[in-house]
Amino acid sequence: MTQAGKTTPKLEEVEQGCVLYNLDPIIMKYHYEVDYIHSYAQDSPFFAGLSKGQLMGSKCTKCGSTFATPRSHCMNCGEPTEWMDLPLEAKVHTYTTCYFGGEEFLAETPFTLILVEWPGVDTFFLSRLIGVAPEDVYIGMPVKAKFRRLSQFKPTDVYFVTE
Repeated sequence: MTQAGKTTPKLEEVEQGCVLYNLDPIIMKYHYEVDYIHSYAQDSPFFAGLSKGQLMGSKCTKCGSTFATPRSHCMNCGEPTEWMDLPLEAKVHTYTTCYFGGEEFLAETPFTLILVEWPGVDTFFLSRLIGVAPEDVYIGMPVKAKFRRLSQFKPTDVYFVTE
C-alpha cells in the first residue's frame, strides 16, 4: 500500500504461537528464553566456595556478629565483614514442605526447605533437605551439608542430608 509514494511498513508475520488454555481471562503458554549475564560481585567467594565443597558465612570486623547468609556489611552496626568458614554439620531450626515450586524444583515436589542453624552463628541459612520424608523431619534434627559434584555456581549447589 502506498500513500503519496511511500510504502506503509508492516510487521513480519510468523507461524509461531502459544497454547491457549482459557479465553476469559486469557491464559496461555508460550516459550520464552533469554541469555542473562550476571555478576555475584562481592558474593563471588561464597559461590566459589560451594564449588569446592565449602560453606562460607561472614563475620563483622567490629561487633563480631556472624551471618550464615553472607553479606558485605554488618546488619547490626554497618561495618564491613570478613569471610568465615561455616561447619558442614548443623541442625534444623525449622522447616516447611513445599508442594509447589519453580522450574528448578518442579520435578522434586514435594520437597522440604529448612532453616539451618549453627551454634555461635547469629542468622540462619535456607536450603533443601534431601532424602527425608516430610513427616520424618523435626526441629533440632542433625543435618550435614552436601554439594553438587558439578557446580553450577548457584545457591542450589548446596543441600542438606541427615547425618
